[in-house]
Amino acid sequence: MKKQYDSTLNHPSFLNVLFLSHAPEKSILPRSPLPSHTIMKTSARFFTIFTLGLLSAMGAFSIDMYLPGFPAIANDLHTTVAHITLSITSFFIGISLGQLIYGPLLDKYGRKKPMYIGLILYVAASIACAYTPTANTLILMRLFQALGACSGMVAARALVRDIFPVHENAKIFSMLMLVIALSPIVAPTLGGYMTSAFGWHSIFLVLAAIGVTALLFVYFKLPTGSVPDASLSLMPRQIVGGFLDVAKVPQFYTYAFAGAIASSGLYAYIAGSPFVFMEIYRVSDRQYGWIFATIALGLIGASQVNTILLKKYSSEQITRVTLFCQCLAGVALVAGTWFHLLGLYSTIFLIWVFLSTQGFAFPNTSALSLAPFSKNAGTASALMGAVQLGIGAITTALVSLLNNGTAMPMAAVMCSCAILSFTVLLFGRRAIRNNFNENNGLPIELPSNIST
Repeated sequence: MKKQYDSTLNHPSFLNVLFLSHAPEKSILPRSPLPSHTIMKTSARFFTIFTLGLLSAMGAFSIDMYLPGFPAIANDLHTTVAHITLSITSFFIGISLGQLIYGPLLDKYGRKKPMYIGLILYVAASIACAYTPTANTLILMRLFQALGACSGMVAARALVRDIFPVHENAKIFSMLMLVIALSPIVAPTLGGYMTSAFGWHSIFLVLAAIGVTALLFVYFKLPTGSVPDASLSLMPRQIVGGFLDVAKVPQFYTYAFAGAIASSGLYAYIAGSPFVFMEIYRVSDRQYGWIFATIALGLIGASQVNTILLKKYSSEQITRVTLFCQCLAGVALVAGTWFHLLGLYSTIFLIWVFLSTQGFAFPNTSALSLAPFSKNAGTASALMGAVQLGIGAITTALVSLLNNGTAMPMAAVMCSCAILSFTVLLFGRRAIRNNFNENNGLPIELPSNIST
């Protein structure tokens, strides 16, 4: 059974540890027969994946769609754009804390009931945002909107683990990544059109309509997923214990943190790119939009190439090579910035390469993080999402604090994220191997949380 791990784990050559061998590596993901309840027709499979993608993208759409309306919102509410920007902060706070709330609820009451409550809250908060009388009310309603949106985001990841065979999870996450990555392309354009044609209020009404659509699809088309476990306790001590149990699993903390740190390079780019492109390279707002879309297309394309690679290579192999390539792109970006070797197009190219790796890293690290769990998939999904957003918030703050009028803060933070992520992966793989050997090659499964 120990041979399920690739031989490079015990080989002294760094190159053998890093690169793909000719023969595909056997994955540590269990390949148990597909349970009868997860076998579905093609049409049911399509609607299931579509619904999961819609739920996963709600947070991104809720952020990207209203950005073009900032000046109009500030003007109508008699405040500044900087004040309205706090509504993004409140949204991130809500979506980070909310995931930790919904995780235990999804495990105790099943996947759908908490989602119904969350989506209804999302719709109500979206309508409240549309008719808010003051900026402070908008900031508060955005907090509630985030608390509603994150119910679907956490549940979608857990349902991938529930519904599909574990060895297919990375492929499903790649499909969800396609929907999520469309947000920075479609949402700002749609939001700009809605603001110009119907006013900024219409943006939140459209978001409310998206919430209603998601609610209907969840009710009529989405499988129920994991059976509710009424024995789980919702007492704070037991909830914290449940999160700690998840966090102690080597496969979870290795791939959750490696994936979260790697994706934080994306947050650093989002925080620093407006200054780099519009202030340093003097591109227009419209040109910046095209740059943003071009880079997002790279991420979309990579996520779909990932589904092809998964037919030949394991998620572990793809993750290892992907994070190394991200390191190379990050180092090149820092070196080029430091020695003033980069122009506009070379900067765009290196960022495109750097962020395209996320199309490979996100699906595979997500699948590998959740693989050890079935009973606790909701808790694991919530913790993974909270870690990702928490580290992402730190990187955005670092880019802002280190701003020195050059592109170096953005480039340095992106590069640091890549190197740290790859380092976590290399050290974490040893812990995974040891844990795997101690269990005689059997998949790790957590016990249910402490009962009431």
